[in-house]
Amino acid sequence: MKHSVFYISFLCLFLISVSSFGQSRKELENRRKKLKNEIEQVNNLLFKTKKKKSNALDDLKDLNQKITVRERLIETIELESKALAKEIKSNEKELKKYNDELKKLKADYSDMVVRSYKSKSQQSKTMFLLSSESFYQAYKRLKYMQQYSDFRRKQGEEIVIKTKEIEQLNDSLIAQKKSKEALLSDEKNQKKEIEDDKKSQEQLISKIKKEESKYKSDLQKKQKEEKRIAEKIDRLIRDAIAKANKGKKTTSGKTTSSDFILNTEEKALLANFEQNKGKLPWPVNGVITRKYGVQPHPTFPGISINSHGLYIATKPNTDAKSIFNGKVLVIQLHSDGRKSVLVQHGNYISAYNKLKEVYVKKGDVVKTGEKLGKVFTNKVTGKTQLSFMLYKNKNRLNPAQWIRS
Repeated sequence: MKHSVFYISFLCLFLISVSSFGQSRKELENRRKKLKNEIEQVNNLLFKTKKKKSNALDDLKDLNQKITVRERLIETIELESKALAKEIKSNEKELKKYNDELKKLKADYSDMVVRSYKSKSQQSKTMFLLSSESFYQAYKRLKYMQQYSDFRRKQGEEIVIKTKEIEQLNDSLIAQKKSKEALLSDEKNQKKEIEDDKKSQEQLISKIKKEESKYKSDLQKKQKEEKRIAEKIDRLIRDAIAKANKGKKTTSGKTTSSDFILNTEEKALLANFEQNKGKLPWPVNGVITRKYGVQPHPTFPGISINSHGLYIATKPNTDAKSIFNGKVLVIQLHSDGRKSVLVQHGNYISAYNKLKEVYVKKGDVVKTGEKLGKVFTNKVTGKTQLSFMLYKNKNRLNPAQWIRS
């Protein structure tokens, strides 16, 4: 019985330790799969597009993004490989303990069989009972013989169970070692890929340095144009707020406000929108090519880029979709022929810029996931990219904090 309790306790501890290893490794495995998928998306959306003209600065930005993701992938593979190695080492220790226990069980069982054989005859058992000094002693001897027989049977069963456990653990170790070999092979391939990418990176940097003033000038022009469009959208929102508030009063009785004055239905929509922070769907499927906010330029030291929203690369002919229920507040045509759709969600506004076509009109009520317009594809670069902005009243927000990670 003592042996049985020990083995049950031992097995429970083993399963708990395996579970804690597995959970950590499972998270790393999921992260690795997501990063590999992201690299595939970057390749498809940024490198396999048909370009009429190449721009070294844009190519370098795209390559830097791929290198960054690949570096994260290699780091994840290394962590997963270490976790797996730790798990294998732990399981090998457990296997040794299991084999030692099995050896001891078999030795005990063998000794028990020998003793049983020596006193096997029915006559010796009968004599053992008849030589009792009292009925009580005879009863105790009979119970002892039954318990001894049961214990021997249980010992035999434990040997069978323990043998199966060792076989399962051996199979598990073989699978784990194969997984580790696959990870090491994948890591080797990724390192080869990143070496090739870094050679291309050096070539592009060299090319940019030769025409640095030209690339800086082009960059400044793009930044000015983006700023102009963002400021135009800011004005449109301020005007829309003023128009929407006309004739309304705030709860304090004021007739003017720089924020939306909401009715009961709009307040309910606002509350629902805020409850879904971090869980809102993406306006398009793709990869983020530029984050929100001020960030240093990856090539030119001392130059910063101010991104007014998220830039998301997607497939050609992709439709931008509303991230939440709302009402079309403004549709704007820009000087370059591209369009913007602004959707109001209570006092939040989502802006979908760089659209080629628009499917909705001002005042339309839209649902989550409803198509708003087709994203513009640049014929020169071959890229399809949505500029996505988010506001609370007239204040810009970081959209990344609101959509699903």
